[in-house]
Amino acid sequence: MSPFTRITAVAAPLDMDNVDTDKLIPSRFFKKARGDGLQQYLLHDLRFDGDGRERADFVLNQAPYRAAKILVAGANFGCGSGREAAVYAVLDYGFSAVVAPSFGELYYGNMLQNGMLPVVLPEAACADLRRLLRERPGSCLEIDLETRSLTGPDGRRHVFDLAETARQRLLQGLDDIALILQHLPEIEAYESRMRADMPWRHRPPAGVS
Repeated sequence: MSPFTRITAVAAPLDMDNVDTDKLIPSRFFKKARGDGLQQYLLHDLRFDGDGRERADFVLNQAPYRAAKILVAGANFGCGSGREAAVYAVLDYGFSAVVAPSFGELYYGNMLQNGMLPVVLPEAACADLRRLLRERPGSCLEIDLETRSLTGPDGRRHVFDLAETARQRLLQGLDDIALILQHLPEIEAYESRMRADMPWRHRPPAGVS
């Protein structure tokens, strides 16, 4: 998992509340392997019509936003079932952060587990950011995780909250395994003590060499 410290990137406005995980990646694509490129299924039924053609009026199909790395959405983003593929699709599409007034609880946790940053800002602030992004297509947002701040296209600075444990994991690029391996010396020392103090626990069963 790559460290997340600061990003300045084009942002796209998604003027929708309650974008659930089935919208993010419809269930009929669940059998697709991540290696096949889950990004092609992101928001599939909003991006494409029944014949597989791009919908010209959908924001991610418009030239200024195709290179977006930050998504600014409505409330309750990622609600619904806890399918991790819905995070993979957003991440593989190229987004590093999603800004919204609120997130589905499971989705929020899955984002952090996969190195993505969920930024929670007040609903009015998110609506204002989406307005600015519509008025100034191709504008950038700057997100600084060190200072827990986001700067909009108008230069206004917004401060957001994130649990310190989650912030440190993102800053250092630590997934669950890497987090455990930080304590490897202590784990090995504990195992050595257990073998010395309770050797019978480590003997193979009778008849097993």
